[in-house]
Order: sequence, then structure tokens, then C-alpha cells
Amino acid sequence: MHDGSGPMKSEQCVASWAHFVEACTASEKIVVPQRLIASRCSPTRCKLKPPYRPRSTRPATLTPSKLPPCLLMLIRFNKPYGVLSQFTPEGRWRGLKDHIDLPGVYVAGRLDADSEGLLLLTDDGQLQARIADPRFKMEKTYLVQVEGVVDDKALTALARGVVLNDGPTLPARARALMPPVDLWPRHPPIRERQNIPTSWLELSIREGRNRQVRRMTAAVGLPTLRLIRTAIGPYHLRDLPTGTWQPVD
Repeated sequence: MHDGSGPMKSEQCVASWAHFVEACTASEKIVVPQRLIASRCSPTRCKLKPPYRPRSTRPATLTPSKLPPCLLMLIRFNKPYGVLSQFTPEGRWRGLKDHIDLPGVYVAGRLDADSEGLLLLTDDGQLQARIADPRFKMEKTYLVQVEGVVDDKALTALARGVVLNDGPTLPARARALMPPVDLWPRHPPIRERQNIPTSWLELSIREGRNRQVRRMTAAVGLPTLRLIRTAIGPYHLRDLPTGTWQPVD
């Protein structure tokens, strides 16, 4: 039995974390994947003193508001329109604190306030750099609703790279899509012009310039009306409801 006088051993930390997982799962607040029980815990870096307990023991209020400090985590968030990629609100834009009550995590790769979809947050500085730093060229995929009709000429130009005011873009992957049938509504809705059709495309890029996707579609005559990021490298949005977050397994 640990006497609380020093760092916990890995197996002791996992046992205490397992209690937290069981409590949170029982409260139906979150489902904690195995990677968070994972083994990046070691006697030299784990400062957790047993027994670990959530601050509240009432099942209705249990949340992962404080995670054991020896465990590194990555979460995915489906960012709604109008929310900044920072916890503090600014002007007319809301902050992440309205949706994520989890201390110690930081955004890995920004997403504009007027864009939606996948935003990753982590407490692992090295992972944050790998995701966010353009030097690593991690592919990002977007679902884009545009004004006009997506044709082969536009798709070819996007795939080869277009010339923007800050230089040509790298080759990308682009394909036309049918309108998604299970997409959540945007608030506020997009402004559509009468007698001008809209269409959808998927665009995958390996750069991170300011508002790059919007500028690329505009360069081929297809102004962006709605922009949703669906993937960053191996991490996908899937069916995560808008405005909610979940640990990445």
C-alpha cells in the first residue's frame, strides 16, 4: 500500500485512474478509451497521490474536470460556427470554455471562427507541435459547400494547385460530392442567392495558410459558403455531434 510519501508506481496510478474511469462511465458523462489509461505513466513523472477521487462523488455531476497528471490526452471537438479556437471569447465570437471544461489542454491546429468541424486539443506539447506545425505537412480534409457548380476543370485546378496572392499552393486532393444528408444545421444558416446553385466538394491539403481553402475555391470561381473540417491526419470527425468533445482512442 502506498503511504503518500512519494510518487506512485505505474500500477498504482492505473488503479486510481481506473476508479475515476469507472465513476465517469457510470455517470454517463464520457466514455474514456484505453489510451487514457495508457502507460505513459512512470514512477519518475507520476505525482499522483492515492487514493485519487473526482472532486464530487455525486454521479449526476461527475465530469473529467481533473485528470491524473501522469496521463497525456488528446481530445477531438466538433467546433460549431461562431466559436474561436481559444478558450477566451473575443468580440462577437464565443470561446471554447462554453463547450470544454477541461483544464490543461491546448489547441493543436487552429480553425477559423466561421468554420466548423474537427478541432484537436491536447496536453502533450510534442503532439501539439506535430499536428499544428506546417513543417510536418499533416493532411487536413474539408467538406466545402460552394456557390456555383463544381466541374472537372475546377477540380483539376484545385488538385494541381492554384496561385494565390502569397504564392502557388501545393497539389491537393479534390472531388465533387453529393449534398450530405446527415449534416447538422448551421446557426446561423448560410445566405443563399436565388437562382444561383450551390454544390459540395471535399478538399484535402497539406498546408496551413490563412483561410487557404476559402481562397482556393474562390480562385477557381467557387466562393465558399460553408466549411467543415472532417479530418486531421489519422484523426477523424466521424459522427461526433456538433458542440461536443470526446477523447481520442
